Amino acid sequence: MVFYFTSNVVSPPVILFMGLDKYENEDLIKWGWPEDVWFHVDKVSSAHVYLRLNPGQTLDDVAAAVIEDAAQLVKANSISGNKMNDVDVVYTMWANLKKTESMEVGQVGFHKEKEVRKVRVVRRNPETINRLNKTKEEKQVDFRAEKEKRDRLEREDRKKLLREQKEKERVDQKRKQEEAEMRSYSSLMKSENMTSNYDDGNDSDDFM
Repeated sequence: MVFYFTSNVVSPPVILFMGLDKYENEDLIKWGWPEDVWFHVDKVSSAHVYLRLNPGQTLDDVAAAVIEDAAQLVKANSISGNKMNDVDVVYTMWANLKKTESMEVGQVGFHKEKEVRKVRVVRRNPETINRLNKTKEEKQVDFRAEKEKRDRLEREDRKKLLREQKEKERVDQKRKQEEAEMRSYSSLMKSENMTSNYDDGNDSDDFM
């Protein structure tokens, strides 16, 4: 089961989502998308909240208001973090999450610490949580099927782009060849490059 929340602090609104429990979180870690941003309360147990970006977007494209919504959501879904003030929420791209066999279910590390960002949540904001909870939806999701579909479409787009690039190169090569042939033909047709029976001192019409 996955919980979906609509954050309407930006236009168009964006979707935040999180797993039901640590086992759902494990599936989200395993089958996450490169476009996913992961949020978690720093150093204490909490929900794993995700924001899915559009292809090509980065962390710098995420509005501060959306980050605040996600941070409030993970804090509210942390048993200990929800009771604390001045907590840090860490967030990073899904591709930066590191999972090893020795880690417990739902536990993750990072490949590069420098790619992890933090935002301070001074206190719980009931208005934000109430607003997000009013949009809450529960859905059964086949994480693997969703990821495989996404990857298949990406491969198809990549193949299409490669075909288009090859076709463009073919057209460009043909154009360059035609232009080269035209320049060569124009050069041959210049009067100084043309010959006649009077050339080389031959002023007779006779061939012999």
